[in-house]
Amino acid sequence: MMIAITRDPIDPARFIEAAKIPETGGIVTFIGTVRDDGIEALDLEVCEEVAVSDLHRIALQATREYHLNTVDIVHRVGRMQLTDTILVIVVGASHRQEAFSACSWILEQIKEYVPIWKKDIANGQEKWHFHEKNDQ
Repeated sequence: MMIAITRDPIDPARFIEAAKIPETGGIVTFIGTVRDDGIEALDLEVCEEVAVSDLHRIALQATREYHLNTVDIVHRVGRMQLTDTILVIVVGASHRQEAFSACSWILEQIKEYVPIWKKDIANGQEKWHFHEKNDQ
């Protein structure tokens, strides 16, 4: 299990390969990227200690409830440009439906509970706001 907050670019392939274990029949991956909502860049900040604790709690709960074999959650912070990867969630389960359901549930939990602040940067303007549900 890899649960992390990083300022470095994230390589999803690393986590997908690690999820390939004999008892896993389905691997589901979510890759969140910086999209063009009229912005030029995005800056994310986080209370790292709280966020990592929250991500661990979410991963453990998902593992129990969805019978996961593997789960990785890596969230990037700092300055990012359009199309940069913000978030990678990779879950492996014996069956695909558990993997799909778990990945979706994890994403919604992150959006709901993990303290992440976002600054949109566009046309020389900067606007901070809390990382809101359905915002990514």
